[in-house]
Amino acid sequence: MNNPSNNWKKNIILFLTSQTISLLGSSLVQYAIIWYITMTTQSGVMMTISIICGFVPTFFLSPFAGVWADRYNRKVLIMASDSLIALATLIMAILFMAGYNSMWLLFVVLAIRALGTAVQTPTVGAFIPQIVPQENLTKVNGINGSIQALVMLASPMLSGALMSVTTINLIFFIDVFTAVIAIIVLLLFVHVPVHSKAVNKQSGGYFKDFHEGLIYTKNHRYLRTFFIFEALFLILAAPAAFLTPLQVTRTFGNDVWRLTAIEIVFSAGMTLGGIIMASWGGFKNKAHTMALSTLVTGICTLVLGIIPVFWIYLFFMGAIGLSMPVFNIPSTVLLQEKVEEEYMGRVFGVMSMITSSMMPAGMLVFGPMADYIKIEWLLRVTGVLIVFIGIALYLNKILLEAGKPSTQI
Repeated sequence: MNNPSNNWKKNIILFLTSQTISLLGSSLVQYAIIWYITMTTQSGVMMTISIICGFVPTFFLSPFAGVWADRYNRKVLIMASDSLIALATLIMAILFMAGYNSMWLLFVVLAIRALGTAVQTPTVGAFIPQIVPQENLTKVNGINGSIQALVMLASPMLSGALMSVTTINLIFFIDVFTAVIAIIVLLLFVHVPVHSKAVNKQSGGYFKDFHEGLIYTKNHRYLRTFFIFEALFLILAAPAAFLTPLQVTRTFGNDVWRLTAIEIVFSAGMTLGGIIMASWGGFKNKAHTMALSTLVTGICTLVLGIIPVFWIYLFFMGAIGLSMPVFNIPSTVLLQEKVEEEYMGRVFGVMSMITSSMMPAGMLVFGPMADYIKIEWLLRVTGVLIVFIGIALYLNKILLEAGKPSTQI
């Protein structure tokens, strides 16, 4: 592992600031595009295409992105992906202003933005340990999680307000402006030594490097076990993630404020969860923290399939949001602690493949079922199964051993 410099606090503050600025602009555009497609077409098919464009490119590029994150300067990769997204958004804004506002343009830009995300996700995951000392990773990841959740909390409201007073073109330009600021901050003010593998000229092809990453993951007992647990969890979490708006519409009414309330309480829960993890840090054994989060998510998912009162429903939706950082932060920190730096990008690339594909895969099963089976029953069944995953995680010797503090291993 690289040894973070003495001025790591300055570097991480500037880095997280640049990423927050970039994320805010990207989130505004993401919501604006989704709402524009919804209001313009009112078509489920069009929404499905937009979801595919937002997920599939990330899945296919992640293997290469993980290799790039291990081969090349990670700061440059983050700036390059921001630049790609900004350029695509700028071109789309100009075309829209010129009157070329075909729906396929939005699909293309969503796909390009997904490609940029595919590069950024493993690269940022591998870059943070270059800046932050190991003993501070949980706190920094907790703060980062809270900031991201706050942005996701504010973005729908800001984007909606902007859509009501201006055109979508202006929101496109806001994203370009925030991306430029983020790139400038990262380029001029964040000074982090290049990781060792990027300094040397690499031999061999991308597929060879990716295959080595897969072999490393397969032979690493903790990684193999953790990714199996995460894949199962994400598949079973699909109904709670994607079908609850449809459930609310069918059960409580199709008022817009109800759908907005779900997004707000979930994001508020995530923000609070990130703050809790930044201050508390979780149990001494990180696997216990992850198991607790999984159990809470399972119980709350089960309750969402039972509760007949909307205000109580919102409480448990917020609780699921709160439990997300309680799982994500220790699991991310464990990867950053356990994985050798030369494989860090590729392992985060594998993780990105899993996170971008398992929930959509779950929707291929649960989505069609929702037209024939009440969503409440899907939530009850998946909630119980998630509880079983939490219990299995708590009892798994490999995860418990990996979750121990370094001094106990």
